[in-house]
Amino acid sequence: MTTSPDSFICPHCGESHEGLPRDISYQLPDEIWAMPTKEREERAKFDSDLCSCEGRFFIRGLLQIPFRHEPDYFGWGAWVEVERLVFQRYLEVYDKDAADEPAHAGALANQLPSYGRVIGTPVEIQFGTSRQRPTIRCLSTANSELAIEQRQGIDSARHHEILEIYEAEKAARRNTD
Repeated sequence: MTTSPDSFICPHCGESHEGLPRDISYQLPDEIWAMPTKEREERAKFDSDLCSCEGRFFIRGLLQIPFRHEPDYFGWGAWVEVERLVFQRYLEVYDKDAADEPAHAGALANQLPSYGRVIGTPVEIQFGTSRQRPTIRCLSTANSELAIEQRQGIDSARHHEILEIYEAEKAARRNTD
């Protein structure tokens, strides 16, 4: 199947879609994903929203980077490492509207291409409704490129750049596997 320069093949449905991808998501925290499959299955418990491994706890959320050229955003479906109590609270409110809960502290657990080293970056995770993943926010005092872009947005050229870097890194990983 061929695609135009401004279309993509969806990794979930396999179909071609017009426009550029609006999100990149990670199946697991990087450290868990890096484990050999058998070891990962023995040591970690996970689904598409939650992960725990030997006393460490992770919640998947959405880190939004607004576009400056249109009223939409680019989303990173990333994982945040949280304290046990935060993880337990999320389990308690998982199927409820928890948007009024205070934000909780955490740390990014995925490396986001084009942002330098961001694993371990302190963030806030805000629970949402039962129909949406929590949102991830960089701290208001953070001065990293990721934090600045989350506050100020990105233009179309930067959107293209992020996708190009992501695809190049993905191709490099395939070549080393």
